[in-house]
Amino acid sequence: MNVQKSFMDHDQGTLYIVPTPIGNLEDMTFRAVNTLKEVDMIGAEDTRNSRKLLNHFEISTTLVSYHEHNKHTKGPELIERLSGGKDIAIVSDAGMPGVSDPGTDLVQRAIEADIPVVVLPGANAALPALAGSGLSTEEFYFHGFLPRKKKDRAAVLEKLQSIQATLIFYESPHRLKEMLSHVHEILGDRKASLVRELTKRYEEYIRGGLGELVDWAHSEQIRGEFCVVIEGAGDVESEDSHQWWAHLSLVDHVQHYIENDGMRNKEAIKQTALDRKLPKREVYQAYHVEEK
Repeated sequence: MNVQKSFMDHDQGTLYIVPTPIGNLEDMTFRAVNTLKEVDMIGAEDTRNSRKLLNHFEISTTLVSYHEHNKHTKGPELIERLSGGKDIAIVSDAGMPGVSDPGTDLVQRAIEADIPVVVLPGANAALPALAGSGLSTEEFYFHGFLPRKKKDRAAVLEKLQSIQATLIFYESPHRLKEMLSHVHEILGDRKASLVRELTKRYEEYIRGGLGELVDWAHSEQIRGEFCVVIEGAGDVESEDSHQWWAHLSLVDHVQHYIENDGMRNKEAIKQTALDRKLPKREVYQAYHVEEK
C-alpha cells in the first residue's frame, strides 16, 4: 500500500505533472506557470515546442528531453535526481502528460521509489469535447487512439460495442475517414460528435449520426487533430437491443443471411441495409473490403 501526503515535508523531491494549453495559451493556469518557474528541472516531450511556451511566460528553468523513445534511459536519471531532493515537472506538447502522451512510466517509477507525485489540473481535450457534444455526460469511457491496423481496431471496437457509457476517442486527420467508417460499421449509426481545433480560432463541432459524419469526412479536406465522441450502447439500447442482429458487425450481418437464409450476396447486402436503415452502398463497401 502507498499513502502519499502531497504537501508535507519530504526528503526527496516532488514530481509535478503539469498540463499545458492544447491551443490557446490563455488556458495556462497561474499555478502551472509558478510551478514551472519554481522546479529545478522540466522534462519535455519536445523541447523545441516547450521552449516556445517557456519563453512566452518568461520561464528560465532548465529544460531536458523526456519522451516515449528515451523514457527507459532518461526515466532512471530523473528518478535519481528526484531521490536526491530535486523537484521536477513533466510537460507534454499539449494537454495532460500521461493521457495519450508520455508520462505514465515516470509516474510509476516515482511511486515505486516513494517519491511524491503532484498532478495539476488544466487543459485537456477529452472533457471539453464531451461537454460540448450534446451526448450523455453521466458516464463516459475514454479510450484515446484506436489501433492503426484494421484487424486490431475491429477487435477493440467489438469489445467497446456493449459499453453503456459515452465513448471518447482521439484521432489524427489522416486516419479520421478510415476510423469513422470502421466505427460506423461495427457500432452502427449512433449519435456522435467530432470536434477539431479545440480552443483555437477555428474550433469546430460537427454533430450527427455516424453515417452522416462518415459522409462529411469524405467530402471535406480534413485538418486538425480530432476528438470523436460517440453515444454508448445504453443510449441506443431501447432502439436496437430487441433486434437479433444488434451484436453483429455489418459483415457478419450480411454473412448471416448468406449462410442461414441462402441469399445471394446482393440480396443479403440489400436486406442488411434495410435492417439497419443504412445506404446499400455503405454495406456493399464494408462487405467487399472485408472480403479482400
